[in-house]
Amino acid sequence: MLKPRLIEEKMLVLLRQGKISKWFSGIGQEAISVGVTMALHKDEYILPMHRNLGVFTTRGIPLYRLFAQWQGKVFGFTKGRDRSFHFGTQQYKIVGMISHLGPQLGVADGIALASKLKNKSQVTAVFTGEGGTSEGDFHEALNIASVWQLPVLFCVENNGYGLSTPTSQQYNCKDIADRGLGYGMESHIIDGNNIIEVYKSICELAESIRKNPRPILIEFKTFRVRGHEEASGTKYVPEDLLDTWTKKDPIENYLNFLKETDVINETLEVQFKTEITNEINEHLETALNEGDIIPNITNELNDVFKPFDYQEINNKLKTCNVRFVDAISESLKQSMERHNDLIIMGQDIAEYGGVFKITEGFVNQFGKDRVRNTPICESAIIETAMGLSIAGMKAVVELQFADFVSSGFNPVVNYLAKSYYRWSQNADVVLRMPCGGDVGAGPFHSQTNEAWFTKTPGLKVVYPAFPYDAKGLLATAINDPNPVLFFEHKALYRSIRQEVPTDYYTLPFGKASLLKEGYDITIISFGAAIHWALETLDKNPNISADVIDLRTLKPLDTETIYNSVKKTGKVIILQEDTLFGGIASDISALINEHCFEFLDAPVKRVASLDTPVPFAKALENQFLPKDRFETELKLLLAY
Repeated sequence: MLKPRLIEEKMLVLLRQGKISKWFSGIGQEAISVGVTMALHKDEYILPMHRNLGVFTTRGIPLYRLFAQWQGKVFGFTKGRDRSFHFGTQQYKIVGMISHLGPQLGVADGIALASKLKNKSQVTAVFTGEGGTSEGDFHEALNIASVWQLPVLFCVENNGYGLSTPTSQQYNCKDIADRGLGYGMESHIIDGNNIIEVYKSICELAESIRKNPRPILIEFKTFRVRGHEEASGTKYVPEDLLDTWTKKDPIENYLNFLKETDVINETLEVQFKTEITNEINEHLETALNEGDIIPNITNELNDVFKPFDYQEINNKLKTCNVRFVDAISESLKQSMERHNDLIIMGQDIAEYGGVFKITEGFVNQFGKDRVRNTPICESAIIETAMGLSIAGMKAVVELQFADFVSSGFNPVVNYLAKSYYRWSQNADVVLRMPCGGDVGAGPFHSQTNEAWFTKTPGLKVVYPAFPYDAKGLLATAINDPNPVLFFEHKALYRSIRQEVPTDYYTLPFGKASLLKEGYDITIISFGAAIHWALETLDKNPNISADVIDLRTLKPLDTETIYNSVKKTGKVIILQEDTLFGGIASDISALINEHCFEFLDAPVKRVASLDTPVPFAKALENQFLPKDRFETELKLLLAY
């Protein structure tokens, strides 16, 4: 406990000197971090918060690396890309937080699920504060852990305040541990300032979980004696309350106990402090002498995704005429057969087979451990998938409808998308996204929301229009160690058929398909809209057009686009999504930047109206661009 305390005191000096930018103090809470970490085995994952310095020191991370991390140096864990404790390290089995607090709770579920599936008899410990328990992620993660009986220690550090908000304004139950009853979960209250009680209790509970996997909720009663971060101060805390908790300092009280019981004396105390202080100064000097990061654009761009060595598998001799939905199901099934560590999760996907019956029969073939029905909780299930990836497994999550991903938006754009760039932890996760309109389903079951994600660095976005492409691209998505959003248009599921190889095969990302070749105009589209374009050309056989099916939106095949535009001189982009802010806008901008001198007319975008998707068929027909496309195409040809 003394080591993180002395480090913190040094950091507060550096903060005043402007040598670090922020500090979130854990002074007075060291017993929790140290006690929990000592009670766990070194190969068991811990997911700490920014007041858990004791986790990092107890796991034996070299101090110069911590100092370099806090100063944004090369030897830090994030190469200067994230600050303070926003990092993880597989070497020390630590997975750091993100500022949104809640997602790491679901991530712990995923790590624990992997441990349980592999029969490792391990515990996963995850930290949050009493403020973090107000987030929906807390409820979702505890509910999943209880339903699936996952070996997780949920460690809540109740330190009195969430920034300046006292517990009386944060929750209305007597103790946070009371919530365990509602989840059917064992819970305990522990004096977080008593190192012996923390260590002894967690040792016993952890060993019990290893033998009988289950989640346990722990509420550590403690107090934050400094500001949320140093700039915020503690003026909102009553003086008598501060005085009361200052007297409960875990280090001072334990030190007095050790002296009273003749375990240590003044000489040994001084020796401890001297050794730790010397270590701090030596490692700090190493970090301070390290050169500053030299920005390199190539390195930055190359570190957004984990390198993926695409392997083309071309087993295409035998074919069968199948529907779009069958191609998806077959690809998923064949990937499950190839990857024993692949887990599928989603609502109603097990015995029921999913609302679109894509996983029908999967439970009989692969078992309930690998084909998992989930509670209705998109956020924590996506986080669980991330946890599986951290533990070395693969995950496919079926969003019942792409619209519902909004309930899990945060972990997609802030956890899955950013983890590899931040600390080289990839997210081996595929999110299957049944999407699209023209099915009379209204505003919440009809969106094609790819643009929410194409603008987010770190995500790959795939959107096939044909069974052949769907099967091969889904296989590649599952092989790819990076997060992939795989859009599947519902209206295509049972309306489009094609000859598709029966055996397993892959198709590359970032390679568009040239469906038709012509000379008058370039038509660019994807998903169901590509079929609308083809239908229009069938009605107008005199129009000579290149028709480009993008297939993947990130990465985007700009080479095929530019080559076609330079040949035809005119280009129209058709998307089902609403017009403003859609990917058609970016493609249009790229064409103007790279092919302007080849254009004979302005680039034309055609899309759905800028309204929510209406339910009534007449309104939906008006909303969609199917009929408008032919008019706009002819106007552009006549320009």
